[in-house]
Amino acid sequence: MAKQHAAEQEVLGEAMDKTELFFEKNGRKLTYIFIALLVVAGIVFGYRSLIMQPREARAAEMIAGAQNRFDVENPDFALALNGDEAAAGFLMVIDEYGSTASGNLAKHYAGICYLRMGDFENAAKYLAMYSPVDGIPGQLVNAQNLGLQGDAAVELKKLPEAVRFYRDAAKISDNDLTSPLYLRKAALVELSLGNMESAKGYLQSIMDNYPASQVARDAEKMMGEVK
Repeated sequence: MAKQHAAEQEVLGEAMDKTELFFEKNGRKLTYIFIALLVVAGIVFGYRSLIMQPREARAAEMIAGAQNRFDVENPDFALALNGDEAAAGFLMVIDEYGSTASGNLAKHYAGICYLRMGDFENAAKYLAMYSPVDGIPGQLVNAQNLGLQGDAAVELKKLPEAVRFYRDAAKISDNDLTSPLYLRKAALVELSLGNMESAKGYLQSIMDNYPASQVARDAEKMMGEVK
């Protein structure tokens, strides 16, 4: 039993080290779509165009510099977070334009930076500051945000809370790519807690609802190993 628990913890730790590669590879594209949709929504429903548009434009310019630092092959997360004389960081965007679409997105990215830097308290704090938005691109970011909050909760040893985050992340953007990943993480956390039946439930959900995914094959294998 002790060996099984140790193995589960090792698998769980490995899973927590993997941030969703889809979002890393497509982060800039999602960001542009995300900001464009929110700017349009802000113009229609938010402030008057004379106030809103200049702020959104300036915020978008500022976050672009931080995004450039974040998107490189070997990112400097501290630099992306804090900025320098050449470009603002995510924290500056939040401080100056936190109410804009870009400011909202900066909170999400600040949380990611803190998570990668090992500052899990601040990661949880900034990820929680992000406000979910409407639209399919927004839903993908919403789901990633909840999943990352789950990762932070795992690192902070708040495992039941992590399960809830992963479960909600799987639901909020129901698709064959990300939902099974989050359900698998929920199963791994339940296994680490010794909740075998709950873990089986998440694994079965993957196999039933996302049978064509790579994760489904992993879930089937895991199901056979759960006692």
